[in-house]
Amino acid sequence: MTLSWYELVTAATDSATALLEKSEGDWSRPAGTLEWSCQQTASHLSQAVTGYAGLLIAQPKDRYITLMTHIDAGASAAAKAEGIRIAGRLLAGVVREASPEARAWHPWGTSDVAGFSAMAVAELLLHSRDIALTFGLDWEPSDELCAPVLERIFPGAPTGHGAAETLLWSTGRGDLPGLARPAEWRWYGDVR
Repeated sequence: MTLSWYELVTAATDSATALLEKSEGDWSRPAGTLEWSCQQTASHLSQAVTGYAGLLIAQPKDRYITLMTHIDAGASAAAKAEGIRIAGRLLAGVVREASPEARAWHPWGTSDVAGFSAMAVAELLLHSRDIALTFGLDWEPSDELCAPVLERIFPGAPTGHGAAETLLWSTGRGDLPGLARPAEWRWYGDVR
């Protein structure tokens, strides 16, 4: 069964927040291999996912929106997860209601509903994993959630491997047999 983008955003939100709720401790430490702290990563995640909803609503042609969000540094892991859940649910609602013709600017390509959904799913899965690694939680995203992301925003990704391990490799977070890990990467948001 193929999930809709609404269902994918919802499932990725649920998966990410269930993991983040378990990440109790010092959020000032780096998130996985990132230079950002877990706190900065959570705020980036909130900003990105909320921002994608705002972009689909405002549909600017040449700029980012002015709405900014962050996650309270003093909040518990459960409350931080709640903030991410709110952002994810906001985006899911916008995705469900958005016109298929909706287009908005993004620095990595003017995108559509599928593009912003795929970007959000990637952000949710990857950054919740980054944070979880810091707290010793061994977790990998599901192939079911990663496959549509690869198809939509990583069209040149290698084939013949699991979707989750390919997404991790495509974003410099994992290894694939016989391939060097990318030092730099970006996804492709342009409508395709």
